[in-house]
Amino acid sequence: MKIILTQEVTGLGSAGDVIEVKDGYARNYLVPRGDAIRWTKGAETQIEQIKAARAARAVRDADHAGEIKGKLEAAPVNLKVRAGKDGRLYGSVTVADIASALADTTGESIDKRTIAVGNPIKSLGAHEISVKLHDEVSATVALNVVPA
Repeated sequence: MKIILTQEVTGLGSAGDVIEVKDGYARNYLVPRGDAIRWTKGAETQIEQIKAARAARAVRDADHAGEIKGKLEAAPVNLKVRAGKDGRLYGSVTVADIASALADTTGESIDKRTIAVGNPIKSLGAHEISVKLHDEVSATVALNVVPA
């Protein structure tokens, strides 16, 4: 079955790519999750919109990614969260929270899908996360979770 990816799928491609996959994989997994839509001549016009949205989110080039990496790794990023008396958080820190803290620090918008958190962050203190800024550039960020 021919499909159009609406977002990046590991091992298949990125948003806007037209690929051929097995019918069951597309029908039972990719389409219901919203990762892809069926390819039709009408849907072909959506490819340009998907690619334009992807280009707006993407970092311009490797040099620009290197600049952002320098900003991210220069100093630890502080993230204020609600916490109890014993230092335990109400819930956990989400990648959206981290993305907004990184955007405040660097002045650049960071896509939350590029942030990788090893284990869920459920306590105050220092944590390390990685951010894939470009195909060749990845940054390791020191994140300090502090009470609000």
